[in-house]
Amino acid sequence: MPLFDTHAHYDSGAFNADREEILAALPAGNVALVVNPGCDVPSSRTAVALAERFPHVYAAVGIHPSDCGGTTEADYAALRALAQHEKVVAIGEIGLDYYWEDNPPREFQQQVFRRQLELALELDLPVIVHDREAHGDSLAIVLEYPALRGVFHCFSGSPEMAEELIKRGWYLGFDGPITYKNVRRAPEVAAVTPLDRIVIETDAPYLTPVPYRGQRNDSRHLTYVVEKLAEWKGVSPAEMERITLENGKRLYGLP
Repeated sequence: MPLFDTHAHYDSGAFNADREEILAALPAGNVALVVNPGCDVPSSRTAVALAERFPHVYAAVGIHPSDCGGTTEADYAALRALAQHEKVVAIGEIGLDYYWEDNPPREFQQQVFRRQLELALELDLPVIVHDREAHGDSLAIVLEYPALRGVFHCFSGSPEMAEELIKRGWYLGFDGPITYKNVRRAPEVAAVTPLDRIVIETDAPYLTPVPYRGQRNDSRHLTYVVEKLAEWKGVSPAEMERITLENGKRLYGLP
């Protein structure tokens, strides 16, 4: 079955040398669909432009917590306009990141996060949530909006947090780190996550799975994520490919 990379950053400078070639080659590499999330207004515009050029690429638009310093009303207006594009399927990548000390203040991150969640509700779009070392606040904030739906990208919270999100209809994203030797929480999270709530991601060019860890990631490496999840969930890789393709389409409202 073809693969759906529900989160990849082909707007990244890491692809400047061969972006067109890689994106054009994905269907032949068994990758049927890709969602490219923006991290600020310029990268969101690039994501939309890539989606216009490649039939198998879709865009999400948003302001990442690490990039949210100085966000203005003009930025929210720009996102609202971009989000009306027919190939924009989500608001993202948005959320909270308490890992980096030089990130914008937590209160400001939360404010920008809430504004974008409200935009998603207004436009009836799912959200792509980035949550790094901010599990308590990320969960508390999304629970303020019961009608919200979406995915916690590269989920790194506890099995208890996973169950709380799943109960409310959220999806969880699994990436290359599940193939790393020191992985601890992910098998426990996968164990409590029903098959119909799992989506697969590369976060390309980041989070490259074993055996390519340390190299630039791209969507064709999703196979290794699929194999690990299939092993954990006791299904065949082909079945995991089919399930995650369907889940990704359902999450993003694709036919």
